[in-house]
Amino acid sequence: MNTLRTGLLLAALTGLFMAVGYLIGRESGMAIAFLIAAGMNFFAYWNADKMVLRMHGARQIGRDEAPEFYDVIAGLAGNAGLPMPRVYLMDNPQPNAFATGRNPQNAAVAATTGLLRLLNRDELAGVMAHELAHVRHRDTLVMTMTATIAGAISMLANFGLFFGGSRGRNNPLGFVGVILIVILAPLAAMLVQMAISRTREYGADRGGAEISGKPLALASALRKISGAAKAIENDTAEANPATAHLFIINPLSGQRMDNLFSTHPDTDNRIAELEAMARQMGGGTTTIRREATAVRRGPWG
Repeated sequence: MNTLRTGLLLAALTGLFMAVGYLIGRESGMAIAFLIAAGMNFFAYWNADKMVLRMHGARQIGRDEAPEFYDVIAGLAGNAGLPMPRVYLMDNPQPNAFATGRNPQNAAVAATTGLLRLLNRDELAGVMAHELAHVRHRDTLVMTMTATIAGAISMLANFGLFFGGSRGRNNPLGFVGVILIVILAPLAAMLVQMAISRTREYGADRGGAEISGKPLALASALRKISGAAKAIENDTAEANPATAHLFIINPLSGQRMDNLFSTHPDTDNRIAELEAMARQMGGGTTTIRREATAVRRGPWG
């Protein structure tokens, strides 16, 4: 169901892109827009992972530097039937993690030092299994495509400001319609992009719980990370907000509600899904305590 929903949302985003191009420049407008978008997609396909890792100051590590952390990921990759990804560490106090890479053969997973300090082994395994589920589902490529198309729509809409007025007679909506496109098209693209991101997070939660076999450990980790992320600012994420959708929990300040403008589902909703999954797996009826969990050092550093 999530795959179908993501496909429909991507189709809607592509349709919006084509409609904006047509309304601004008819057939020639669509042709120019597609050429630009193709170039952006080609560049993003080959370089997006390197760019994101560099933005967040991630450095690649080997087993000799963090053997327990590395072995957790290696074991999970084996459970998921995936090649061993490159492992990165970010020197950042906010607990968080993300995955990137165009396919499982070129994947990378990155965690912050804050994450390793906060979580116990089972919780850390749940988080990294979530990221490996993104890799297995090829979500990193989907989200790169989504961000690129959404960016192209915004660029095309702004392009209409310069050329829409002179082509007002050829535009079925006229110059006023061009102004509406400039305002509404990027907003619509953002809504679709965020809907896709939230859909993939639920899928990665389920996939991560299956890979680790401990959905309640992932639920506990989400509770801890969410509470800490609200209290600890992530400077690199604030400087690069377009990458926020990659993280397991929104790293930006001010994130509170599960609404159309959220890059992530509400944490309580995600925990409820994992608790239901635990009951289906025979994990009993234990639930995750809802009170805030104090940040504490874990066994990782």
